[in-house]
Amino acid sequence: MRRLPKQLVLQIFCGLIFTAGSCALRTSAQTGTASAGAGQSTGQGSEAGDSDAGQSDTIFPHTESGRYWISGQANIVVQGHGAFPARYSGPDSLTNWAQTATTHLLTLYTGYQLTQTTEVFLDVEDATGTGIGNTAGVAGYVNLDAVRLRLDVPGAKDPYLAQFMLRQIIPLTKERTAADRDELDLATSLPTRRIEFRLGKMDLTDFIDANTYGTDSNLQFLNWSVDDNAAYDVASNTRGYTDAAMVEYDDHWFSARFAEAMMPKVADGNYLDADLARSRAENLELEAQGAAIAHRQGAVRLLGYLNRASMGNYREAIEAFLAHETTSPDIVATRQMGRHRYGFGLNMEQAINNNLGVFARLGWSDGHNETFCYTEDDRTVQIGGVAYGQLWRRKSDRAGAAFVTNGIVASHQQYLALGGLGFMLGDGGLNYQRERIVEGFYTVHLWRGFFASYDFQHVNNPGYNQARGPVSVSTFRFHTDF
Repeated sequence: MRRLPKQLVLQIFCGLIFTAGSCALRTSAQTGTASAGAGQSTGQGSEAGDSDAGQSDTIFPHTESGRYWISGQANIVVQGHGAFPARYSGPDSLTNWAQTATTHLLTLYTGYQLTQTTEVFLDVEDATGTGIGNTAGVAGYVNLDAVRLRLDVPGAKDPYLAQFMLRQIIPLTKERTAADRDELDLATSLPTRRIEFRLGKMDLTDFIDANTYGTDSNLQFLNWSVDDNAAYDVASNTRGYTDAAMVEYDDHWFSARFAEAMMPKVADGNYLDADLARSRAENLELEAQGAAIAHRQGAVRLLGYLNRASMGNYREAIEAFLAHETTSPDIVATRQMGRHRYGFGLNMEQAINNNLGVFARLGWSDGHNETFCYTEDDRTVQIGGVAYGQLWRRKSDRAGAAFVTNGIVASHQQYLALGGLGFMLGDGGLNYQRERIVEGFYTVHLWRGFFASYDFQHVNNPGYNQARGPVSVSTFRFHTDF
C-alpha cells in the first residue's frame, strides 16, 4: 500500500483539530460547558481537585455514554540553554555551547467498547524535531518527549503506531464505583473488586509507576527523572513502547499489577526480541490507596522489576581494557545472553487539599550489567509538589516544583571515567558527583483545550560529571487537547 506523504498526514491531523474546534463552539453554545478530557493518562484516576482544579479542558467535549473514543493532543516543546563551563567533552556529552531545540509530538487516540467489559485501543503518533545535545549527556534528561525521537533508522520521521491493545475486565463483585473515562479507560463505572487484562503494544509507564502529580509531561513536569522513576529500566523500544501482557487485581483500597513484556534486541534498540525464553521483563507493582492522612487521598506504590537480555557487564569491560584487549572500555563487546538487571521503586503521593498535592519517588537498581532501555541511572530520589489554579482563581492553571538527585554504581562510574560510552552518557572521562536537578513550571490555560507553559530546570553535574556545568535550561511548551 502506498504511504501517504507526511505533509498530508499533518494536514489531516490539523484539520481534525480545527473541525473539532468548530464543533465544540456549536456544542458549547447549546450546553454551556465542556467536559474534561485527554491529557497524559496515569491510568489511576483523576488529578487532585477534580473538575475545579485538576482536569484538562479540551477543544470539544467527549462522550460519556458512547462506545467510541476519539481524542488527540499536540505538544510542542522549545528548549534552550546558554553556554556553560566544561573542562572537557566527549562523544555523548551535553554540548556546552548556547543552543535551542524543538520537539513536536502529535497523538491521535482511538478506542471502542466492544462490550461493557471489553475495550480496544489504537493510537497513532507523529514525533519530529530533536532534543538539545542530541538527547544525550544528562541522565535526568530535560525533555520527556525526546524519548520518542531517539531513533536513527529509515522511516523514523514518519507517523507510527504507538499503542494497540485489548482491555478485558472480569467483575468479582456486583458493587460498582464511578471511574474516569479517558483515552486508555472507557468504562465510566467499574466493579470495586475485579481483574483486568491488557494485551498488546503499550507504554508500561501508563500503568506502572504512574503518579497524579509527577507523570504528565504535557501539562506538568518535563524531566525524565521527575515524570518517571529513573532507576526503573522499564522494558521498551527506543520510542518507549513494548509488546506486553498485563494482569491487574483491584479491590477497594488495594491494587496489584504484573506485566510480562518484551525487551529490545540490543540496548536502546527499536526492535523487540520475541524469544521470551531468552529475553523478557517481569514487572510487579503493589498499590495501596486511602485517606489515612488528614482524610485526604494518598497512595503508596511498591515496584519491582527483572529484565533479561543480551547485556554487557561494566566490570568485564573495564578488565578487558586494563588488559589491553580493547582500546577503550566497550560494554558492547562483553554482551552475553541470559544476563539480568533488577531493581525496586517506591512511589508516593498525598493530597494536602483539593488544590495542592505532594509526591516522592525512590529508585534502586543493581547496576552491574548495562542499562538497557530507559536512562543510565542506578539510584534516584525525588520530591515535589503541584498546586492547581483554583487557589488563585485560575482553575485550569497549575504550577509545580521538584528536586531530584541521580547516581550510578561504582563500576559504572569507573567505566565512564576510563572513557567508556553508554547510549546516553560518555564525556571521555568522569569526575563523579551525583546529578542534582531542580525543576519548576507554570502552565496557563489559554482557551478551551489550549495551554502554554514555562519550565525552568537547573542541572548540577550533568552526566554525573562535576567537571561540566551547571547548566540552566529554559522551556516554552505549547499544548492542545481535542
